[in-house]
Amino acid sequence: MAKKVKKRKEIRRKLLHKYRLVILNESTFEEKISFKLSRLNVFVTGSLCIIGLIGLTTLLIAFTPLREYIPGYSSTKLKRQATELTYKTDSLVRTLDYTNRYLNNIRMVLRGDIENNEINRDSLFEQFKLDPSTINLTPIREDSMLRAEVALEDKYNLFERNMEKSDLVLFPPVNGTISEQYDAEKRHFAVDVVAPRDTPVKAVANGMVIFSEWTADTGYVMILEHEDGLLSVYKHNGSLSKVQGDIVRAGEVIASVGNTGKFTTGPHLHFEIWDNGTPVDPMNFIDFN
Repeated sequence: MAKKVKKRKEIRRKLLHKYRLVILNESTFEEKISFKLSRLNVFVTGSLCIIGLIGLTTLLIAFTPLREYIPGYSSTKLKRQATELTYKTDSLVRTLDYTNRYLNNIRMVLRGDIENNEINRDSLFEQFKLDPSTINLTPIREDSMLRAEVALEDKYNLFERNMEKSDLVLFPPVNGTISEQYDAEKRHFAVDVVAPRDTPVKAVANGMVIFSEWTADTGYVMILEHEDGLLSVYKHNGSLSKVQGDIVRAGEVIASVGNTGKFTTGPHLHFEIWDNGTPVDPMNFIDFN
């Protein structure tokens, strides 16, 4: 027991024993600075300096751009760029998917393929049929006032009346004799109009050129996109007057009658109308005589 006490006293004496650190002038041995130190003071002071240095380094790394120079530490700028690129990539993927579907529709129009030639109207009516007993048909005051106001405007506004047409009327692309009519059973989704070579072919409505190229089977082909998902297709042309991206007006010359392509049988216009991916008979909307 006495040995342990003696050992503790010895350790305490060594820790608290005072030493003097003196800085002298080398030439004159004049004392400039002196410090009284002990082992305990040196240990405490050194520990505090190390802790302070670690804290300062941590603050510099956490709140200054210096952290970007540490290998393996991600940069804030790089994170931001990666996030922006992720959003752009996702947007490009959606755009690419939409473009591919759009191109598939164009290819379908060029090949004359459709997924389903017949639509069961009864099944559509049954699907969207509503039960009148579940709907409140009592007119409200605001609805009655709006109907009266619209009726009054329609009564006196003779020139700007917004009339709903039951049938769509289009500008005839060319006048001539019909050599082959629309026949869905034979997969001939067009009318063939015989006309002299180089007769101007005109746009049936306002729209934009989405295809204007040469194809081996149908020669010079032009496809116009109109409002409400309507497409007009002109095949076997002798020449094309418009390019992809051009805006055309109804009645504007876009091509000329020709006899181009492997499947042609003489100078004529092969004309198609597609409504939201479904072919329709052009003679229901156009008088070619």
